[in-house]
Amino acid sequence: MTNGELPMTSDQLPISEDKSGRAALLTGRYSIFHWSLVIGNWSFFLILLLLFLFCLSLSGFSQGQQEQGRPKPTTRILFVFDASQSMFGRWQSDTKFNIAVKLFSNILDSLRTQPNLELALRMYGHQKQFPPQDCNDTRLEVPFAKDNITRIKHVLKTIIPKGTTPIAYALSQATKDFPPCDNCRNVVILITDGLEECGGDPCAVSLELQKKGIMLKPFIVGIGKNFRDQFECVGTYFDASNEKEFRNALNVIISRTLNPTTIQVNLLDIYGKPTETNVNMTLYDNFSALPKYNFIHSFNAKGLPDTLDIDPLITYDVVVHTIPPVRKDSVKLTPGKHNIVGIDAPQGFLAFKASGNSTLKYLPCIIRKKDQNETINVQQFDQIEKYLTGSYDVEILCLPRLKVRDVEVKQSHTTMVEMPLPGIAVIQKSTNGYGSLYLEDKNQLVWLYNLRDNQQQQETLYLQPGTYRVVFRSKYSNKSSYTTEKTFKVEPGQTVNLKLYPN
Repeated sequence: MTNGELPMTSDQLPISEDKSGRAALLTGRYSIFHWSLVIGNWSFFLILLLLFLFCLSLSGFSQGQQEQGRPKPTTRILFVFDASQSMFGRWQSDTKFNIAVKLFSNILDSLRTQPNLELALRMYGHQKQFPPQDCNDTRLEVPFAKDNITRIKHVLKTIIPKGTTPIAYALSQATKDFPPCDNCRNVVILITDGLEECGGDPCAVSLELQKKGIMLKPFIVGIGKNFRDQFECVGTYFDASNEKEFRNALNVIISRTLNPTTIQVNLLDIYGKPTETNVNMTLYDNFSALPKYNFIHSFNAKGLPDTLDIDPLITYDVVVHTIPPVRKDSVKLTPGKHNIVGIDAPQGFLAFKASGNSTLKYLPCIIRKKDQNETINVQQFDQIEKYLTGSYDVEILCLPRLKVRDVEVKQSHTTMVEMPLPGIAVIQKSTNGYGSLYLEDKNQLVWLYNLRDNQQQQETLYLQPGTYRVVFRSKYSNKSSYTTEKTFKVEPGQTVNLKLYPN
C-alpha cells in the first residue's frame, strides 16, 4: 500500500509593466488614444471589482445561512402552587402562603427580562372549602404566555388557601397546560407544604409524564417540613425549613433551569487524545429513552471539539454512530458549567482493491466483527469507510464469495484488502426462464446464483477466475428436455459474453 498526496499547485498570472502611457505623454500625438485606453481599462477594472464584491457578498450570505445554528428553545416553566388549607398556617414571620407568595414574586420579578421564557401558574386546593374534601380542586389560573408575570402575581394576591391536597391529580392535569411545541423545554416546579391527601400516586404520575417526554424531571420545594423521602421519586427535591432556605431553593432551581450549560464531547483515539471527529452523536434521555439531540461532531477554529448548548436537566445516554457504534450511558451535567465528556472512539479506514489496480463498482462487501455473525456494514468495493480499531471478518460478494478473516483496522491507518482480479460474465438469455449458475469444482457443480426470472434479458456478474456452467430452461418450454447448459471459463480482468440461445 502506498499513501499518495496530491501536489498543491498555484497558478500565477504574468505581470508586465505597460509603458505606453509614458510614451504617449512624451509624444503628444498619441495622448487622446492613450487616455481612452486608460479610461477603458479603469471601467473594465471597476466592473470586475463590482462583480468580485457581489460574488463575495453572495458567498458570505450563503456561508452565513449554512452556519446559522438551531434556534434557542423556549423554556416553559409551569409553577404548581399549593393553596390547600394547611398553607394558611403560621410559619416564621407570617403564614406559609403569604411568605411563599412574597418570595416567589421576587423570583418572578428577576425573570422579566429573561429571553425565550414563558411561565404558567396552576394551583390546587384553592376553590373548595375543606371539609368536605374535593380531590378535583385544581385549575390552570394563568396559561403560558410571554410577559405574564404581572398577571401571575395578581392572581396569587387574590387566592385564599382553603382546600385539600390532590398533588397527583394536579400533576396529571398539567399535561394539558403545555401547548404543542417543537422547540420547547417543559419544566414543572411544585411548591407544597404537605403530602398527597387524595390517594393518588405523585411518583407514578411524574414518571409517566417524563417517559412520554411531556415534561422534564420536576422540581419540588417542601415548605416547613422535610418530605424528601416521599418526594424524591417525584423529582428533584429541595427542603425549605425556613424562609432563607425557601429563597435559596427557588434561586438554585431557576439557575439550573435557565443558566447556559455546555458540553464538549471528546472522541478519543487509542492514545487518549480527542482527535476523532465528523461523526453523528445522538443524545438520548436516559429516563424516557427518547432522542433529544443529534450533533455531527466537529472541531472549532482552535482545533478543539466543538462546544454544544444542551439541556442540563436531563441525564443522557450518548451514542456515537461510529461503525460499530459506541455509547456512554448516564451522563449527568453540572448546570451552568462547561462539561467535558470523553468517549473512546479510535478509528481507522478500510478499503478494497483488486489485483492490477482495477476499480470495481457495485460489488458489496459484508463487514462483521471478528468471529461474530452480525453484519455491521455493507461497504461498496470502491468506497473507503471508517471503522473502530480492531479485527474484522470481510465477505466480498463476488461469485463465488470471497472471505477474508482477521482484517486489522488500525488507528488513523488505511487497511487495504486485496482480492484477485475477477472477470465479468455477461449472460444473455433472450427469453425469460428458470436457471442457475454453478462453479465446476472437482467434477462437482457448486450452486452460486439463480438467474432472475423477469424481463431482464441480460445479467452481468463479477466472477472469480474459474470454470462455470449455466443451466437454463425457457419458461415457455413445457418439457424438461428443453433444458440447455453452457460451460465457460473466466479469466482475470476479461469479459465473457455468453449467449444461451444462438441468434
